[in-house]
Amino acid sequence: MKILRVLIVAGLLLLSACAKLPEPPPVVEEPIAEEIPILQPVSWQKVSGWQKDNPSLALGAFLKSCSALRWRPQWQASCQEALALEHASEAEVRIFFERNFVPHQVNQSNGSNDGLLTGYYVPDLKGSRTASADYPYPLYHRPDDLLVIDLNDLYPDLGNYRLRGRIEENRVIPYWSRSDIDGQTHPLAGQELFWVADAVELFFLHIQGSGRILLDNGERGMINYAEQNGHPYKSIGKYLIDRGAMTRDQMSMQNIRAWVRDNPSETGNVLNQNPSYVFFRELGDDIQSPPGALGVPLTPGRSLAVDRRYIPLGAPVFIETTWPNSDQPLRRLMMAQDTGGAIKGRIRGDFFWGMGAQAGEQAGRMKQTAKFWVFLPRVTENSQ
Repeated sequence: MKILRVLIVAGLLLLSACAKLPEPPPVVEEPIAEEIPILQPVSWQKVSGWQKDNPSLALGAFLKSCSALRWRPQWQASCQEALALEHASEAEVRIFFERNFVPHQVNQSNGSNDGLLTGYYVPDLKGSRTASADYPYPLYHRPDDLLVIDLNDLYPDLGNYRLRGRIEENRVIPYWSRSDIDGQTHPLAGQELFWVADAVELFFLHIQGSGRILLDNGERGMINYAEQNGHPYKSIGKYLIDRGAMTRDQMSMQNIRAWVRDNPSETGNVLNQNPSYVFFRELGDDIQSPPGALGVPLTPGRSLAVDRRYIPLGAPVFIETTWPNSDQPLRRLMMAQDTGGAIKGRIRGDFFWGMGAQAGEQAGRMKQTAKFWVFLPRVTENSQ
């Protein structure tokens, strides 16, 4: 009986060895996804609304860009030619841009052409050069102990990343956050540039990056971004939405102000949700408009803050969007002349509305879908 079982098992093994094994399923190779170019050349006919704007109204802003770009070979020809267009007609300026530039549509990584456009402006704040009960909130110049390391010099693969911090016991540690700076210890005492009347207005000044301080004696001090503490920008608007204080449709700078004023006990907590902190410098008395990141004065309605990783500073950018709180088309040639802590992404811009309360009304309500086209100089033998 034992021999019989052995023979049966051996036979089964033999049969299984002779049986044809099922073939493995064919290997299906995933198609290699084509990388979506950030800037894709298109014809002028593809620039939606190009014929609807008067490009001569942007010529002054372009010439300001040229003051920073004219030494670069690819920009020399167009900047030199633009100098002769001071009294040119709309048609002549349009021909100038079409002859000297190639439009490139800006694409998202998923192939979409839609992005986000917000607005900013230069606010007016009541202030003083000395602290008092009327002006208790400090506005600081760049701190003496703020360390800024440009990692591009050491590690080019990191791009334009800058490390900010301070030294403590021979170690580089993160710089003070907003809650640290405005807290009870006052680590920056003695480094005040101005004192202002309103903590909420000061917070929004940090977001705008420039402002005018209206002094009691009638003088005005223009201030501009000098540095920041290295902490990431975080939206207090998103924080208020997440906690149910308002809906996304209700979100605007004006409504944030109103909510904080109606809930004074929450002011410190809400503002400290954004750990990023901006330091300022005072500009000369003759400055009519603050400079942007390009180093040239901003032009109301024609200067744009962008993410310089994707859009080169100084370049003309045509936008197609709508007016704030409206479906009325806004198609306009602008100049990429600034950056911002919250301006991150391929199709992400901040529209400079100008100075004062009226500009603030437009800027505070602007949160529009937008398309961008970047105009890059035509490559010629002389510009290579």
